[in-house]
Amino acid sequence: MEKEEVAEKSFCADFDDEEESEELEINLASSSLAKKGNISKETTFSELGLSKWLCNQVRHLAMNTPTPVQVNCIPHILAGSDVLGCAKTGTGKTLAFGLPILHELAIDPYGICALVLTPTRELAIQIGDQFAALGTPIGLKIGIVVGGKDRVAQGNDLARRPHIVVATPGRLADHLESDSENTGKLFKKLRFLVLDEADRLLDGQYSIELKTILNFLPKQRQTLLFSATITSALSQLHQVSVKKPYFFEDKSEIATVDKLEQKYVLCPCAVKDAYLVYVVKNFHEKHPDSLILIFSHTCRECQALAIMFHGLGFQVGSLHSQISQQERTSSLTKFRSGRIKILICTDVASRGLDIPHVDLVINHNVPQNPKTYIHRVGRSARAGRFGCALLFVTQYDIFLVQEIEKVIGKKLDKLIVNDKKVTQYVTQVLVTKREAEIKLDQQNFGERKIINKRKEMLIAGLDPDEVEKTLKMQREQRKQTGKKRRKQLKKIIDKEKLKKERKKIKSTR
Repeated sequence: MEKEEVAEKSFCADFDDEEESEELEINLASSSLAKKGNISKETTFSELGLSKWLCNQVRHLAMNTPTPVQVNCIPHILAGSDVLGCAKTGTGKTLAFGLPILHELAIDPYGICALVLTPTRELAIQIGDQFAALGTPIGLKIGIVVGGKDRVAQGNDLARRPHIVVATPGRLADHLESDSENTGKLFKKLRFLVLDEADRLLDGQYSIELKTILNFLPKQRQTLLFSATITSALSQLHQVSVKKPYFFEDKSEIATVDKLEQKYVLCPCAVKDAYLVYVVKNFHEKHPDSLILIFSHTCRECQALAIMFHGLGFQVGSLHSQISQQERTSSLTKFRSGRIKILICTDVASRGLDIPHVDLVINHNVPQNPKTYIHRVGRSARAGRFGCALLFVTQYDIFLVQEIEKVIGKKLDKLIVNDKKVTQYVTQVLVTKREAEIKLDQQNFGERKIINKRKEMLIAGLDPDEVEKTLKMQREQRKQTGKKRRKQLKKIIDKEKLKKERKKIKSTR
């Protein structure tokens, strides 16, 4: 992407009347993108040393050929080594640790054999489902320990000693701290600790929870870490692994899969939402059965976009940390089943979630970190399928896009959009978005986040009066930001209305 392109999209009024649009020519099965895999067809799961029953189960689930991360990591896990595996999204990392764990568990199925930690609730539930599908022949018992669910019921599930526990760090640490004597004993004979999305778990955000959990785990265990990206956070590996691990990294120069078509849409910041609606509407009309995943930067923006799309007549779901677990699960289930075709989410959905047949991933904002972009677009073109990723770029994002291009090792293609047609949507979209913002303010959106902050600050030992003072100041700042945002939207709407009035006057002369 070149800097000079920014001048092309300064204001809606400057759009070229003669410009023709390619009308979102997105190739969902482009033969030009197809490349052969680097795994020999002769390689089978049985050759990796896995049990016959497990190979039969994998075959029953229509998985015949192991991926590079599976070929390289499974034998080392079976040999008793700690492993750090890094491979692109959608390349089968869950099976790379899941299959050898089940192989060992079947030999001696006693107590809690493995603990799998993940950064998000949805990913924990998904991993649990995958273990359940693979472990049916041996009567596998799984415990899911995540926030948003009944703690007492989870405690009872743990007391029954499931073979595999899949958890988010915060909720498991809560269980261990509140009933350390009984819950802690359950993990004394643990054989495997798995950190899925290890870069995120080791970036410091979960350091307190991880320290609590590790205190209850035996030193003699295998530690398995898997991630789609290598970051400086993984230098903290010594925190969780006492042995030097076997390290596997997919050496492919391109950080995203070959069958993913990647493009960008250049648009003015003030009317970005109008471009988004136009692109989504156009694509959805051409591909009514396709699933569209839209990533936004914040929970508030995510919810505002969801309300806006609803107001414009679209059936959409939202997925972010400021809605209840029941709502999150409902949105994800409806999206996976195809009952809704559009899911708007934050980066809570960018990690590990395997949603079949997501044809289009849209980045409503350009991520500050290129690794975030890689995780987001990895929701499409999974397991050998084709897909497309779109990045909405404003005049302020050029340098960020260039950083992404450096990391992924390729230039993004420009998607030409018919600007004249977009202008027909601007007023309606901006009005609907403004109404969504007002609705969020009336609902005190974000109050739940403040409650959680209060809890964290009080646990950390801060003075209660100081805590309330800080939170009050944050509320006021949020109100002022909301007012400022609404004023800006009103100015843009008034400007668009004025343009339309002038156009009408000209046409009547």
